[in-house]
Amino acid sequence: MAWRAWARSGWGCGGPAWGAPGAEGRELCVDRAPALLLGPRFNFFIQSKNGFRKAPRKTEPRRPDGGVINGSYRRSALTPPVEETLFYTSPYPLRNLVKPLVFTVGFTGCAFGSAAIWQYESLKSRVQSYFDAVKADWLDSLAPQKEGSFRKQINKWWNTLSDGQRTVTGIIAANVFVFCLWRVPSLQRSMVKYFTSNPASKALCSPMLLSTFSHFSLLHMAANMYVLWSFSTSIVSILGKEQFLAVYLSAGVISTFVSYVSKVATGRFGPSLGASGAIMTVLAAVCTKIPEGKLAIIFLPMFTFTAGNALKAIIAMDTAGMILGWKFFDHAAHLGGALFGIWYITYGHELIWKNREPLVKIWHEMRTNSPKKGGGSE
Repeated sequence: MAWRAWARSGWGCGGPAWGAPGAEGRELCVDRAPALLLGPRFNFFIQSKNGFRKAPRKTEPRRPDGGVINGSYRRSALTPPVEETLFYTSPYPLRNLVKPLVFTVGFTGCAFGSAAIWQYESLKSRVQSYFDAVKADWLDSLAPQKEGSFRKQINKWWNTLSDGQRTVTGIIAANVFVFCLWRVPSLQRSMVKYFTSNPASKALCSPMLLSTFSHFSLLHMAANMYVLWSFSTSIVSILGKEQFLAVYLSAGVISTFVSYVSKVATGRFGPSLGASGAIMTVLAAVCTKIPEGKLAIIFLPMFTFTAGNALKAIIAMDTAGMILGWKFFDHAAHLGGALFGIWYITYGHELIWKNREPLVKIWHEMRTNSPKKGGGSE
């Protein structure tokens, strides 16, 4: 799940530093950061009666980690290293939401438009793919078989997967790749800037998508990818692989935008990362479509419950966490993803996907009227 921790110390935040148990790399408390970070100001010092000026009070910047122990900073392995990263806030925080809002709407439209065109191209090439498959089978029958080869074992495993599992394999591979990038020390500044989402950061739009593929903790990534793999067959059978990818990518951006709004509204800024928002959309969509389906917890398979009840419990927990200010998870992103999944299955599929015909028609006319390679036209 997307993780958030906070350090409420330094710069007048009040109280000792604290955060989630076992967490490290606490974010910098910026809601009451020094004015030096917010813009220029004039400092006036009143001269005392004895003719000496009062020395300006020095403000020591605090690193956004868990605090100081014996003069050294500590950080756990669950959170990204943000101790040297400063986040700049605007005197008009609502303005920080304008670009993310435009990016969310634009990216969502592009995602569904690309998915519609992709589906058109897939259907158009299906006949050619059929003949290619027949030709490949004929060539395999002539070529000598390599018994026990590694490639043959991989192909055999791949053919046993469902369409949904094949579709999410690329997503899982991307998450593993980004997880490995977190292990490169020279890249950590860039990773914090572009692969964690924070409305107080200078980079606002690209992290809304990139943070969906970002995990700093192995346990965090493993849990999210397991849930995605478990629901992949159901969601792809409901939506198809093209529509599923559009929903998944859009859900990552939309859930991050909801997180932005929550952070600006509460003034609790800090970086978030993880695929939880998008995965909550997948889970909510399946549970809404199949409310009577039976689910179980991996470590407690003897206890089962309906998908509808599970969805209600998750929404209730995230709503309470957002209202009460629980900080271990980004509950706003979870709630935003779940609500988007419910809305899309209930209304969005009819409003968006079933109205893609005009776009596909325009694309078809562009393809049929495009000149051939030899200079002619179709």
